[in-house]
Amino acid sequence: MKPILAITMGDPAGIGPEIAVKALSKKEIYELCVPVVIGDYEALSEANEFTSLNLKLNEIKDVSEAKGEYGTIDFINMGFLGKRAWEYKKVSALTGKASFAYVKHAIELAMDRKVHAIVTGPINKESINLAGYHYAGHTEILADLTKTSKYAMLLSSDCLRVIHVTTHVSMRDACDRIKKQRVLDVITLADEGLKLMGIDSPRIAVAGLNAHCSENGLFGWEEEREIIPAIEEAKALGICVDGPVPPDTVFVKAMAGQYDVVVAMYHDQGHIPLKLSGFKMDLKTNRYTSVSGINSTIGLPIIRTSVDHGTAFGKAGEGRANEESLVDSIKLATIMAKRKFNL
Repeated sequence: MKPILAITMGDPAGIGPEIAVKALSKKEIYELCVPVVIGDYEALSEANEFTSLNLKLNEIKDVSEAKGEYGTIDFINMGFLGKRAWEYKKVSALTGKASFAYVKHAIELAMDRKVHAIVTGPINKESINLAGYHYAGHTEILADLTKTSKYAMLLSSDCLRVIHVTTHVSMRDACDRIKKQRVLDVITLADEGLKLMGIDSPRIAVAGLNAHCSENGLFGWEEEREIIPAIEEAKALGICVDGPVPPDTVFVKAMAGQYDVVVAMYHDQGHIPLKLSGFKMDLKTNRYTSVSGINSTIGLPIIRTSVDHGTAFGKAGEGRANEESLVDSIKLATIMAKRKFNL
């Protein structure tokens, strides 16, 4: 049995609809799973036209109706958009409301076990907040709607994985949130998440917060008081974990194969090396030649993967968006679903 995946279209004003049709134009996807897009007909239809893919669009009411046939996109039409009722590249409450509804419906399908996993396209944080949904991003929406208290963002590229202790908060607030229990929770989630991804004995490295891991207290105390006690407790639980490792070398070691994942203390500590490892840009054409990266939320009662980029308003509606991250996200969701549901 192939896993059934709900793929949310993302913000219609961004590149979400375009990368959805581009990803689903690939035969390899249909060999792995049954994808069902949650979105709006008008946005999907327009993306199908300006990309010149000319795929068949099959509107369904229930995922059980999905054909899962290469050349046809099965989709559930949420009906928020009239013909050209939205504007590309523009923040708006309309597209924010629509993109939130796509995610909410996908979560409901996953919680009801009608789909095995969800894969989310990019949303615009300003737009969803304009629509009245006051969340920092996808991760917080998923945690709230699934009533999950312990969760973490895990990013993956071809050669690096990073999981975060803190994410969408200020740097000042992030430092205050580096506490033993949270660090321990994320180490445990890293172990759980990698096993779901097919790594049976994960090797986990924990990055320090301060320069040189504080140099025995010269540059801070978080390592001694919060991070090291969490690592020692994780070891007592039988988890293969090392650290704290200085942040300026831990990612080099992970990319060399010494570790399977790095526990990063804050957003940019993890995101910068991940995107350096997976994103490539050609300045002559001003285009990304590679956009490899997957965002997974670990700790939820459902499987969720996502693209590791935003709505890219600058190129929305132009047919030049790169679908690589979405393709990678679909493939990983398939692997995780097969492990979780023994498919």
